Amino acid sequence: MWRGPALGLTLSAIASAALAQGESTPIQSPQDAACRTEARNRVFSTPDPKGLGLYAIGRQLYFACMKRAQPGTRGRERARAS
Repeated sequence: MWRGPALGLTLSAIASAALAQGESTPIQSPQDAACRTEARNRVFSTPDPKGLGLYAIGRQLYFACMKRAQPGTRGRERARAS
């Protein structure tokens, strides 16, 4: 059974629907735009052992990118009480 084009069309439809949900909010900053692009580019190459689906994987990638992009979150030490 040859399913190449049918499978490709199905994946394209799923990805388009997932991206359409995420693009319903306007881009807020350059970091937001960069993280959306990163998530969109990596969503198909990221393993999904839990079977979460493309939308959930994309959200995870996006939020991980946004967390990395926030200034001042790395290297901060807690002030010690003397």
